[in-house]
Amino acid sequence: MSKNVVAVLIAISVVGMLGIPLGDPKFLTVAVALEASYIALIIVSIKKIKHALIPNIIIAGIVIAGNTISPTHIDVMLSFDPIYNAIILILGGYILQALLITTSVFAYRSIKQTRKITSS
Repeated sequence: MSKNVVAVLIAISVVGMLGIPLGDPKFLTVAVALEASYIALIIVSIKKIKHALIPNIIIAGIVIAGNTISPTHIDVMLSFDPIYNAIILILGGYILQALLITTSVFAYRSIKQTRKITSS
């Protein structure tokens, strides 16, 4: 299960790095910080998956909420202008974030189930 979480985090980082040059330059620092947080989550997930699951869910939720309340992002995604930005926003900002939440929840449940079995 942890391999799935790490794979999704890597995919998010790759899509994010492709999207950084397309974004508004005034948000470059925020974009780089967000990508750095995903790289940190990859490292933590590889070493100790249980410590990364809750932060994964929280950050993915914040990214989805942030994309949803941004009028510029909504306009780009609805108009598909420019199309590359729209694809990056939809894929990285919603699809992969939802996948991160899903895989993190499944991994969390798996860890709790394993603990129940070993403690019994």
